[in-house]
Amino acid sequence: MHRFLPLLLVLLLPACQSAEQPPMTFPEGTIVDMSYAFNDETIYWPTAPGFDKNTDFEGITPAGFWYTAYTVTTAEHGGTHLDAPIHFSEGKHAADQIPLERLMGSAVVVDVSEQAAANRDHLISVDDIMAHEHEHGAIPDGSILLFRTGFGQYWPDREAYMGTAERGQDAVALLHFPGIDPEAAQWIVDNRSIKAVGIDTPSIDYGQSALFESHQILFGQNIPAFENVANLDQLPVTGATVIALPMKIEGGSGGPLRMVGIVPEG
Repeated sequence: MHRFLPLLLVLLLPACQSAEQPPMTFPEGTIVDMSYAFNDETIYWPTAPGFDKNTDFEGITPAGFWYTAYTVTTAEHGGTHLDAPIHFSEGKHAADQIPLERLMGSAVVVDVSEQAAANRDHLISVDDIMAHEHEHGAIPDGSILLFRTGFGQYWPDREAYMGTAERGQDAVALLHFPGIDPEAAQWIVDNRSIKAVGIDTPSIDYGQSALFESHQILFGQNIPAFENVANLDQLPVTGATVIALPMKIEGGSGGPLRMVGIVPEG
């Protein structure tokens, strides 16, 4: 009966081929670097240690070839970074558990830079989102929702960016920068289906927040956040693709993030 196997394979091959999914293609366009470099100027939360890079070896080895190696230490939440849902919601995704599909997709950029320029404590409101949708259409399901406050222009000036250059617990009360109104966060959860949210400030909650309610609301739905996002002014309102891949820290509440945008030509 084995002599019939070749014929069987020939008959089945077309059916197998038709069932195959077409290969995914990488989107074409201009690549935008949406992450800040980690260095001595990287901005961290006032209570977090900064970035540290120590030289293990740098130079010509005894064998005659060039070699460099460094040891770096960093808090999870500093520079361009991921906030994993577990950061403010018990039992939700840790950094290594977030499905990769949630970390890449079509970007929608809501521009609130005019409001933030008038008030650095601006709470991004439902009205801000509705005004965006009135002009550009409803935020599509499966979008990565990014808020552009314009505060990226101040990086890495800690005082201009955060409202204070002081460090330590007492400095937290001096923070002044825009963030998402908890009412807007709840509206997003109730009315739109997004993969992730991001902002060009140190936190999705505004600087004067004491309860971090927008974190709690969004993370309770396993919606991760990207903070200190760079170069949001280089992305169009719609049409760009975002890929945001964090360090895969097992059980982590967040981590350093390499984030890129791909803007289609024309």
